[in-house]
Amino acid sequence: MIVGAGPGGLASAMLLAKSGVRVTVVEKHQRIGGRTATLEQDGYKFDIGPTFFLYPRVLKEIFSDSGYDLEREVPMERLDPQYRLVFGGGGQIDATSDVARMEQQIAAISPGDAKEFHKFLARNRKKLAGFLPILESPFESWRDLMRPELLRLLPLMKPWLSLDGDLRTHFKDERIRLGFSFQSKYLGMSPFRCPSLFSILSFLEYEHGVFHPIGGCGAVTRTMARLCEEMGVELRLQEPVEEVLIEQIGGVKRAVGVRTAKETLQADAVVMNADFAEAARTLVSPRHRNKWTDEKIAGKEYSCSTFMMYLGIEGRYDDIAHHTIYLAENYRQNLRDIEDTHRLSEQPSFYVQNASVTDPTLAPEGHSTLYVLLPVTHESPHVDWKKETPRFRELAFQQIEKIGLRDVQRRIHTEKILTPNGWAAEFGLFKGSTFSMKHSLDQMLHLRPHNRFEDVSRMYLTGGGTHPGSGLPVIFQSARISSTLLLQDLGVAPQWSTDAAMSCTGDNKMMQVAS
Repeated sequence: MIVGAGPGGLASAMLLAKSGVRVTVVEKHQRIGGRTATLEQDGYKFDIGPTFFLYPRVLKEIFSDSGYDLEREVPMERLDPQYRLVFGGGGQIDATSDVARMEQQIAAISPGDAKEFHKFLARNRKKLAGFLPILESPFESWRDLMRPELLRLLPLMKPWLSLDGDLRTHFKDERIRLGFSFQSKYLGMSPFRCPSLFSILSFLEYEHGVFHPIGGCGAVTRTMARLCEEMGVELRLQEPVEEVLIEQIGGVKRAVGVRTAKETLQADAVVMNADFAEAARTLVSPRHRNKWTDEKIAGKEYSCSTFMMYLGIEGRYDDIAHHTIYLAENYRQNLRDIEDTHRLSEQPSFYVQNASVTDPTLAPEGHSTLYVLLPVTHESPHVDWKKETPRFRELAFQQIEKIGLRDVQRRIHTEKILTPNGWAAEFGLFKGSTFSMKHSLDQMLHLRPHNRFEDVSRMYLTGGGTHPGSGLPVIFQSARISSTLLLQDLGVAPQWSTDAAMSCTGDNKMMQVAS
């Protein structure tokens, strides 16, 4: 049984079904994909959450292991430039994986930093190669930190440095460092606090590309759902799970199914693909949670949230890049407002996706879509969104004029706004935190909720709230880890070829798995 039809739940369903397990996915929404779904409104289509499709290798392998070809099933465009960076302090970069062109872009802002780009790539290529095995395996104890391969990486990982501190070894100009560290927002963290390990995020973009799936990232999860059904997975939509059923069996607490708004469903194992902090508190009775109590969950540090505007507009802005990231001149104050004082900035950074320059399928002919995101604090008593939404909406329109998006309000044909309160109410995100728990050193690896849930046997976690963390590539990897552990525990031999699964043993058998 899988609770939630997000990307992690769908990837788990594919892998488990391929191994001969009978799988049921229960999803509270009418649509597939969780936050990686498509919002359809008045003839326009928007990605709700992720818009960058990065490092397709993991999903390619999951598709291949399930008997499908990702490139054939989901047409994608590799973007060049990948995105445009506009600095409030002056200058811009059209980021590209063409090393010579990128060096020219950097040199236009900071000539001395241009020669460091090649060194940055070489160093992070080595860092990623060393850390991939860590990302691809479970962490269930502090003893896992003693693995020789992890200890050997310490000089390269430099855990004593922040991401910005690590980048200082290459780049002197703060704007250039921000250009290689804004990706820490994928983790809901400031680059001045984010661990130095995560320089691999920007490296992934330059080494492996930034892609746009035709139809948006929601097209990926829709395709996965179609393939799941072809593989015999039962998808039950618009059926909220109200409780994970747990029984004491042989002195051990074991997940035995779920109770939905419609009926009780029995299962041999349960995979939870919902926001961990919210789902653990609401779906798992406190009497079954010895480690992850309500108090412990509340005491964790959570990521930022986002103020979203989904705008369907008349006409096009063909001179605006597919992706534009605007980094406010007072970027540090903006981050303090988000992470420390939990108030709204007067000059916030923002991101705009203008996907219609690449993909005409998202809007009626002659029209286009704009996806406008402003990072903001998660839910806080300092911000009353009922009062602040109209004012912040006007501020957002003023800000996006700085990248050339003028006269937008007059062109709007359809609009949806999502605040932290909306993320919490519509998507069940604790505090409205769009990137789950922060990825600080004390909330990573074995200190994150485990893929094999510690408090309840035969219960597994996938998604951004567990190891390895948030972001589509690692969410897909969490599905692979959790599926491997589940099959090990059920004594089922996995029918895919990844190294992580090769240690599983046992006879193939048909099982009812609830996730």
